[in-house]
Amino acid sequence: MTADSTLKKALTENIHLRTPLLDGRDAAAKRQQIADYFNFTYERYESLFETLRSDEAFYQKSIPLRHPLIFYYGHTATFFVNKMLLAGLIDKRINPKFESMFAVGVDEMSWDDLDEAHYDWPPVAEVTAYRQQVKAMINKIIHKAPLKLPIDWDNPWWAILMGIEHEQIHLETSSVLIRQQQLDLVKPHPDWRPCSEYGDAPENSLVEIPAGQVKIGKTFDDRIYGWDNEYGEHEAEIDDFQASRLLVSNGEFLQFVEAGGYDHDAYWEEEGLAWRQFTKAQHPTFWHKDKQGWQLRLMTELVAMPWNWPVDVNYHEAKAFCHWKAEQTGQPVRMPSEDEWYRIYDHAGIEELGEQQAPANIHLDYAASSCPVDQFAHGDLYDVVGNVWQWTETPTYPFDGFKVHPIYDDFTTPTFDGQHNLIKGGSWISCGNESRRASRYAFRRHFFQHAGFRYVVSDAEVEQHSSNYETDSMLSQYAEFHYGETYFDVPNFPRTLAELAVEVMGDQPKTKALDLGCAVGRASFELARHFDQVTGIDFSARLINLGVQMAQEGVIRYTITDEGDLVHYEERRLDQLGLAEVANKVEFLQGDACNLKSLFRGYDLILAANLIDRLYNPAQFLRSVHERINQGGILMLASPYTWLEEHTDKEDWLGGFKKDGESFTTLDGLKAILESHFELVRGPESVPFVIRETSRKFQHTLSEVTVWKRR
Repeated sequence: MTADSTLKKALTENIHLRTPLLDGRDAAAKRQQIADYFNFTYERYESLFETLRSDEAFYQKSIPLRHPLIFYYGHTATFFVNKMLLAGLIDKRINPKFESMFAVGVDEMSWDDLDEAHYDWPPVAEVTAYRQQVKAMINKIIHKAPLKLPIDWDNPWWAILMGIEHEQIHLETSSVLIRQQQLDLVKPHPDWRPCSEYGDAPENSLVEIPAGQVKIGKTFDDRIYGWDNEYGEHEAEIDDFQASRLLVSNGEFLQFVEAGGYDHDAYWEEEGLAWRQFTKAQHPTFWHKDKQGWQLRLMTELVAMPWNWPVDVNYHEAKAFCHWKAEQTGQPVRMPSEDEWYRIYDHAGIEELGEQQAPANIHLDYAASSCPVDQFAHGDLYDVVGNVWQWTETPTYPFDGFKVHPIYDDFTTPTFDGQHNLIKGGSWISCGNESRRASRYAFRRHFFQHAGFRYVVSDAEVEQHSSNYETDSMLSQYAEFHYGETYFDVPNFPRTLAELAVEVMGDQPKTKALDLGCAVGRASFELARHFDQVTGIDFSARLINLGVQMAQEGVIRYTITDEGDLVHYEERRLDQLGLAEVANKVEFLQGDACNLKSLFRGYDLILAANLIDRLYNPAQFLRSVHERINQGGILMLASPYTWLEEHTDKEDWLGGFKKDGESFTTLDGLKAILESHFELVRGPESVPFVIRETSRKFQHTLSEVTVWKRR
């Protein structure tokens, strides 16, 4: 079947296009297939927002811990631009303001800026027009950019597939926010009709799942797009257990509600009890009760309670139900681990989705809602995939061999915190990668997704894979560099720079400082000894996460390599560094130094340590940095000037090349850009630093420091 006929068939049969294979021999056909997949996904995402009744619905927050929907409407388009810039598929932005405003703030991570006072949201029409500009740009690239098959991690086209699959994720998460929006701000839509079949809840029962081996993890030459946490290796031997034949239905969960389950503290884990007491929840969040009885909130309407549909709950509610069920039955009832879910999947004989209508309520092939829990049989169980996501007992963790993708290094790693549990199986709206067996999505346990659960009966303890120790080699090296030992009598580099900056400033005001490219945050804390407020910004949330941990908990733990597979375990504490008392003056945020939000201004000091030679457009940063510094304020730059084309295109290097036949240094480039707004008041001078790789291998580097005063 040709790509064109595949698209026509999908449109005719209302089947959402599946994620394409990454290999093949016909580049022209692959371009068309990717173009179809992109356009279909992009337009389906926009149609979701047609369920909003008016522009007001775009700006009214659905829940306090999320941006208003206008953010998510623009976010997926800016994601394409930002990632394609990093991949080198484009060389300039479409709308720098939008591509900063809509870039960060999806999750309730500490570095996400959810302060609405910082946002002047544009009109819906402007965002719609912007989306059309992005769409036209991407279609042009798909049809003209060089394409070499297969598309692997190192292929620039990976960024295109990443953008499409990212939009598939937000198709689902935005639908949840719409479901949480005020009912009078949404309206039914012909493309988003819910299931019309419902009735009384069927009786649940248990199915024997035999013992067996689980072997999961993708290889890096897999033919289907995946997110970083899917790659690597994991094996486990699973004892036999029992699993509920059906997902827990609204009717089955009603028994827990009517038994006073929301008032009985003993059923709730400590974290869940704190959530329940804070929210004052008495029943599932999408349940409503009036004089006529229970109703269920769907995406755009309230309907009489479909007791035979799966219940939508967060992890805490599902866990409390399991404790209640265990008390009622005298059996060890809980949710499955991730490994046990794979045993259920394999036992049921599930096959990956093909191009035909799915044998499950998934991929939007049937309805824009759940359906009865006994409608789709999978072996001797039902809904092993589809209908609603299924909570597991497993906090997400990396497989052996895990790697992060260089253009999206914070997709998964911030969730390796023991607070994000894996959900499996997909829901009615899970499309593309979300519908695959290998997919691994995790949410905070108090979040609401289109998620429910099935329970298992097992005496086996759930293996906990998460670790308190950061083992990623790059992060561990940064942690040791910032907070660890001193090597070869070379003073701590971040502390040295902070002290130098304060020395230069003398008696000047020290109200606000910006640590740009803060990495894991030591310089931010050191500056807070002297400044009233310090903001640390870095492009990588992986790095920021360690700074946040240190600020919130006062301690980080990590491993450092001795030799080979041998490691040392390290613990560093803020109080031991004499910094605990200033932690409350430090905030960490994610941001792009070349495209910072306008609110970051009014600083007495900006420190940019080992940053400029890692920026994709350092001149762009330097030309506007004066706008962010107060009159007489200080800009401190430190860099070893190790220009690399993997970070900065050669034509954007500030120096390190011949110009008009003469050597042109980075200092020459700095002067050429900065001297119109700054006076060089100190330097250049070399400040050494040492990065430890192993017990016997160290990098010794000199960073050139220059200090500039704003005219």
